[in-house]
Amino acid sequence: MNILILGGGGREHALAWAVMQNPKCDKLIVAPGNAGIAAIAECASIDINDGAAVVGFAEENAVEFVIIGPEAPLAAGVADRLRDAGILVFGPSGAASRLESSKSFTKEICDAAGAPTAGYGHFKEAEAAKAHIRKNGAPIVVKADGLAAGKGVIVAMDEQTALEAIDDMFGGAFGGAGAEVVIEEFMEGEEASYFILCDGEDALPIGTAQDHKRAYDGDEGPNTGGMGAYSPAPVLSDAIAQKAMDEIVRPTLREMVARGTPYQGVLYVGLMIKDGQPRLVEYNVRFGDPECQVLMMRLGAQVLDLLQAAAEGRLAQAQVNWANDHALTVVMAAKGYPGDYAKGTVINGLDALPATSTQMCFHAGTAEKDGAILSAGGRVLNVTARGASLAEAQKAAYAMVDAIDWPEGFCRRDIGWRAL
Repeated sequence: MNILILGGGGREHALAWAVMQNPKCDKLIVAPGNAGIAAIAECASIDINDGAAVVGFAEENAVEFVIIGPEAPLAAGVADRLRDAGILVFGPSGAASRLESSKSFTKEICDAAGAPTAGYGHFKEAEAAKAHIRKNGAPIVVKADGLAAGKGVIVAMDEQTALEAIDDMFGGAFGGAGAEVVIEEFMEGEEASYFILCDGEDALPIGTAQDHKRAYDGDEGPNTGGMGAYSPAPVLSDAIAQKAMDEIVRPTLREMVARGTPYQGVLYVGLMIKDGQPRLVEYNVRFGDPECQVLMMRLGAQVLDLLQAAAEGRLAQAQVNWANDHALTVVMAAKGYPGDYAKGTVINGLDALPATSTQMCFHAGTAEKDGAILSAGGRVLNVTARGASLAEAQKAAYAMVDAIDWPEGFCRRDIGWRAL
């Protein structure tokens, strides 16, 4: 089978790595890819947000299955264009992708489905939003309604920070994503992620993970797209996971069907867990990054079979085979991230790293020039390891980190601390 993966980050490198292990995969193309992906698959340059361009490329290259990695092409309806052309695709429709591309839409769905989540207000004007903040006080959570690459959420511990967030969002700090805002009550508890494959009718859980959003050790510093993750998440016990399926996920999926927009793809369910009760923080319509890296490490070659079953509406017959193990990934980022950072710095030592079923360095923001690997983004590498215990996985991952020579990079040294 000829397969095309859309995207060029660590998530897509991990997906490519897992898919390549499956004997069903004859040829793999990743667009646009990165330096790490180029070492295992063919990379192509196309506009992945342009449905017509993606369909044309797939037809020219006899692609039989397309896996969409990031949220932007999904929101742009690329999956719809592929389905219209009769090409098998993993990823929700543009209409179903609103579960991520519009925070207010998700809240509306939760209301209709009776899914437990934070109380909220939805605002299109700054003054009304500020009045809501003054009335409710802090701590409070301010979210840009649209897609903001994982950065449009401000957890304000004081009123002033919340009011400044409103000015930033309506002032264009997040582009069009902040033209409307959702303001939520602050939920206490521990956050974890639950990943569910959906085929429009059936749903199959494929794992749990927990990521570290803050830039520095001890959960200090600014929010980022994620500085590391581990799987499974101990806080998401079997009983809580079942509760999340019964009270949040299945009611949401039924509501999506009722609206004529059945959900087909992976549903990332961000949960806040307190006293054994899960509440929805957010939905994403794609694999989390860097959570995908630890899931792929644990799932391996079966990933292709599972994604294909979801795309073909065969999840009722599918099952996940879990090894009783743990995986942990450490994000190496450019110094200054998530603020200003330098690009084009040289990373040495990658050639000497292990590349096995239990240890992999996935590339997130890299480029290759004259044989050298250069940084090309904020989050640059995902150093990932598996072990019989989380402590073992952590030790192996940090041993790899220590072998990388990149003075312009940094990482957290405490990934996994909550569980350990």
